[in-house]
Amino acid sequence: MGKLDGKTAVVTGSSRGIGAEVATLLAGEGAAVVVNYRQKAPRANKVVAAVEEAGGKAVAVGADLTQAEGVDSLIGAALENFGGLDVLVLNASGGMETGMGEDYALKLNRDAQVNTLNAAIEHMPAGSRVVFVTSHQAHFINTVPTMPEYEPVARSKRAGEDALRELVPALEEKGISFIVVSGDMIEGTVTSRLLDRSSPGAIEARRQEAGRLYSVEEFAAEVAKAVTMEAETGHTEYVGGADYFAK
Repeated sequence: MGKLDGKTAVVTGSSRGIGAEVATLLAGEGAAVVVNYRQKAPRANKVVAAVEEAGGKAVAVGADLTQAEGVDSLIGAALENFGGLDVLVLNASGGMETGMGEDYALKLNRDAQVNTLNAAIEHMPAGSRVVFVTSHQAHFINTVPTMPEYEPVARSKRAGEDALRELVPALEEKGISFIVVSGDMIEGTVTSRLLDRSSPGAIEARRQEAGRLYSVEEFAAEVAKAVTMEAETGHTEYVGGADYFAK
């Protein structure tokens, strides 16, 4: 028996990287998983195929969460395919992409997070859980400076976290818990590659400062654990980056 047998999980931004690993791990615990992608359908379908080959249930859903119709189609897919929604992992983020507009980071990292959660709340029963995935660079941005290239994204993600925390009382009324997982820079993510491209040596410098950086697989395992961990609503689970707490 898996910890999530009979449950349905939506993982945003899960066609690759951390989200894909989280979706796979939750499926391994028995959850039926909605794999969300914005453009990369083949990658999302590959995640679904791997889940199904292992005996799990999954469906891929293309949805741009900065658009209202994208949010509706994502939440609707959980209901239509699996009959409910018990876990929402808010993993999708961005803002370093080119050609997306100056306000794209806030649209995705704040507005889309809030809109997705608001749409999901109406369908999540008591005992459900919401997990928001962020970075130390964003979580601590008001007290610990980050790389200049990443600061606009970090501030938009912090704004997203703050906006989601404002919804905690409404979640508590419905018996839904809310957990934040904050991690140091992760090896091999799109963000780390973009940062290293714009500021060569930045990731190596952070690696030296932190001692080591978590891999995608290691961090995803911590996010997946947060779905079933015993913790008070509003709890923040910190992964790596111990030096942040000494600053």
